[in-house]
Parts: sequence; C-alpha cells; structure tokens
Amino acid sequence: MTSIPEALLWCLSAGTAAAVVLAALSIRARGQRADLRSRLSAAEEQNSATLHSNTELSARLRATEAEIRHLAGTRLPDLTLALAHPHVPVPGLMDARFAGTETDQALNAVLEQVSDAITKERARVDAAAQSTLRGATTTIQALLYRLQTALQDMQHRYDDPNVAQDLLNADFLNEQALRRIQATGVVCGAWPGLTREDSYLAELVVGATSRLRGYERVQVSNQLRDPIAVVARAVEPIAIVVTELLANALHHSHRELPVTITLQQGNRGASVIVDDYGVGMHDDELKAAMELLSGDDDLLLTQLGDPPRSGFAAAGQLVRQYGFGVHVEPSPYGGVRAVVYIPGDPLLTVLDESAQPMSVMAPLPHRSAVPDRSSSVLPTGSATPPPAAAQPAPAAQPAPSYEAPVQQAEGELPRRRRRKPVSELDESAERTASLPPRSPEETGSRWAALQRGTESGRAAAQSEPPRSPEGNAQS
Repeated sequence: MTSIPEALLWCLSAGTAAAVVLAALSIRARGQRADLRSRLSAAEEQNSATLHSNTELSARLRATEAEIRHLAGTRLPDLTLALAHPHVPVPGLMDARFAGTETDQALNAVLEQVSDAITKERARVDAAAQSTLRGATTTIQALLYRLQTALQDMQHRYDDPNVAQDLLNADFLNEQALRRIQATGVVCGAWPGLTREDSYLAELVVGATSRLRGYERVQVSNQLRDPIAVVARAVEPIAIVVTELLANALHHSHRELPVTITLQQGNRGASVIVDDYGVGMHDDELKAAMELLSGDDDLLLTQLGDPPRSGFAAAGQLVRQYGFGVHVEPSPYGGVRAVVYIPGDPLLTVLDESAQPMSVMAPLPHRSAVPDRSSSVLPTGSATPPPAAAQPAPAAQPAPSYEAPVQQAEGELPRRRRRKPVSELDESAERTASLPPRSPEETGSRWAALQRGTESGRAAAQSEPPRSPEGNAQS
C-alpha cells in the first residue's frame, strides 16, 4: 500500500483552511454590501423626505406671506369700512389650511387690536365734535329765543295788519330754525333749553303741532277721561318728541292726506298715538328707527347720515333721560304709527281746571264717552248730564295757599290740585269786578279773530299764498 507523503497532507490541510477562510470572508463581504445598500436606500429616502419637507415649508411660507398681504391690503381696509357701515362684510382667510392655527389666531388678534383702536379713536373724535356742536347750538338756541321774544313784543306793539302778518311769518320761520337747533343740541347731550309749568297733555300736543309746516293737516282726537297734565320737567322733552314724530309723518305723506293724533288714557299712563297715511317703512327701517328711539346705545354723529337725520336720535336721547317710551310700527292705514307712552308715575298729574283752565285751542275730550268734568257720576235714571244752564253755580270758598294732595286708588294717575294764594284770588276778583262783563258773542268774536290772524300768518310761511281774513271768515 502506497502511503501519502506527509508534506502533501500538510498542503491539503493548508488549502482546505484557506478555502474556509475565503468562504467566510466572501460571506462577510456580501453582508456588508447588503448593509451598505440598505443604508444607501435609507439615506436616499431621508434625502427625498427632506426635500419634500423643504418644499412644503417654502409653500407654507409663501402662503403665510400671501395671508399677511391679504390682511394689510383687503381685510384691514374692509374692517375700517365695516366699523362705519355694518353692512360691509369683512373677508376671511385666503387659505383654509390656516383655519384654527396659530397663524389664524395671530391675524385675528391684529384685527381685534385695530378694531379697538379705531373704535376708541372714533368715540374720542365724535365726543369732541359733540362737545363743540353742543356749545354752538346752545348759544344759537339762546339767540333764537331772544329773537322769538322780540318778535312777540313787536306783534303786540304794532297794530298794522301787514306788519303783524310779516311778524307772524318771521316768528314761524324762527320756530323752524329753533326746532332744528334744539333737536341737534339734544342729540349732542344738551339740555332741551326750556322750563315750563305743568301743562295739559292736549295743550302740549297742540303746541307741538304749531311748530311744523303743514300743521293744518293734523287732526287731534282727545280721548282722555281726566284733565291729565305733564309735569313741568318733562313738558318740553315730550313736546320735542311729539314734534319730531309729527314732522316725520307730515314729511312722508302726501300734502293732501291728514295726520291723526289720538290721546288715550290707560290705568297707569297716557299715550299719544300718531298715524299717517304715507309711504310707510320697511322692516330694516323700522328696526333702525327702534334702535334710535330706544336710546340704549351711545350714538355717533356719523351714524345720522348725510344730511344728518336727528329727529329719532333726539327722541331716543330724551327717552333715556326722562323715562317715557316711544314705539313705531306699521299703521293699519298703510303708513306708520308712532306711540308715545307717558307713565303716570312720575311724569303725569291731574290739574284742577277751575284753578288752571285749559286753553280754548286745545281739543276737548269726547263728552259722549267721558263723564262731565264737574261731576264724575251722573244722576240716577238720567242718560245725559243736565244742561249747563240748569246746573247750580258752586259757592265761592277761600282757597288754601298750598297744594292739597288728592286721595287716589292704587294704580291710578297721581292727582294734585293747584290753588292760588288767597291774596292773588282777592286781587283777581277785584280786577274782574272793575272790568265790564263781556258777552259770549264778544268773547267768541275775539277768539275767532285771534285764530284767523294766527292761521293767516303761519300759512304765509308756506309755498302757497296766505288766506285773507275775509276768506277765512267765509270758510
């Protein structure tokens, strides 16, 4: 048997070991190549994600810049317009992706800060304007009152009918200017400017009617049960409100259509109801009018329009200050109905007609529905009160020199009897006894002449020529 040389065995062993080593190295190299390929793939994916993220960041940055430009160029200017004109819309975000994000919150914070700054500045400027205008209107109003007094003195001084008619025309024009100045001053926070005595509500309405052009179209219906009067401090404010409501009714209705006023008495107050047959008001106009008449919100002069409409605004200021109410609604006659509600406590009282008789110019209540003022209870079994000639004259009694309160039931209007001092009554009785008595025909003739002269003078202030006294007497 042939034996393998020992050297050859060593060679075969060395070759086998080298092969094993080479195989191990080959396997390790393949693993490293696979690992490198996976790492390279991950690096490529990361690089791709980074590029995509950079692209999104760039797009978002451009969108943010566009939103800022949109804020400065569109949203802020529209916001300033919307603060003056609420119907102007303020646009929102251009890109809906920013909704609810920090960017959206930051932009809204800018809008709120700008809005607050503009609102405060507008209020400051408007307050300064109102202060200046209030001082100017107060001075002009005082001058117009002095002019009114001078014209009235001249009317009593001159007997020439032509001069008297011209003075009446000038007095009526002065009344128009005084009404406009007075309403403007009230809007700016000024005092109405007059202090009057307690006045009958019917007299107040007639006085408010006489301040307007077209007063002859106003028809007053007195449905009051008692001789109700307005307390002194509220007479002029309520007269201003009624005048402005009548001016609105006369202006927005045809000059041949009447404007009716109804005086109603309730359990806890009285109402002045103004109805016109004009063009009416839309829902949004009624809403805006009620906002002005409520007097709840502070008013800016810029909200009155151009030219400014101060009637409802002045009424709202007086409503807030004196505590009565004004409501406007569609009239059943197709126009507008305005209601002035005057609470009995504390703005109304009941006067004693024997101590303070009502003016003959005031409309009398409908006696068919209201008991006689001299007696609140009719005789039993009679359908009508006895004639004036059959009623016995009351015996003269000395009047106290104080105001005696009258007992009233809960919920009724406050009553107060006004009495003159005894000395004044005695002097008045002596003067009356020294004058010759006038017949009813003479008294009626004097009042008719006064009414004809007043109507002729006020009619001259209108566009059509005034009617002559002869024509009025014939009509």
